[in-house]
Amino acid sequence: MPKKLLKKLFPSPEQIQQNESLRLLKPLFSKPNLWHLNRRSVARAFMVGLFAAFLPLPFQMAIAAAIAFYANANVPISVGLVWISNPITIPPLFYSTYRLGVWMLDAPDRGFSIELSLDWLLTELGQIWQPLWVGSLTAGLILSACGFLLVRAAWRWHVISNWQRRRLNRQRLHQNDD
Repeated sequence: MPKKLLKKLFPSPEQIQQNESLRLLKPLFSKPNLWHLNRRSVARAFMVGLFAAFLPLPFQMAIAAAIAFYANANVPISVGLVWISNPITIPPLFYSTYRLGVWMLDAPDRGFSIELSLDWLLTELGQIWQPLWVGSLTAGLILSACGFLLVRAAWRWHVISNWQRRRLNRQRLHQNDD
């Protein structure tokens, strides 16, 4: 895995602690595993971040950080993955999850368009919230499980390929010594 690259990109816990505007995050520093890059914490981070990205709620980053805290997942990766649902991707993403929910609930399709306004939220959301939630939770659960399994498999493949490469290098060195 690109562990060294990720370490360069992410701020250290010390850098975040020194930032006065982030002092509310003090509890996140009591568990060092929340900042480590290992197979378990990164796989959990993908699970948490992908799930939170599909929640049709505001404050997805805070939700991801809270879940990561309790799941012992890497916080920066969990929070970063939430940006899969950003202002550009939200309309197609939530329309797709709405359609999934309509299909799962066998509900009538109301057909809607997303507008990022309070007026739209108050009028339309009351009509479409059930299929939207069912579809979003289903997509979030499925994709988070897939992300978890893919990261675990990719990490394992990377470790095994490194072992094999080192074994071949040792064999070559041993053959050159003979």
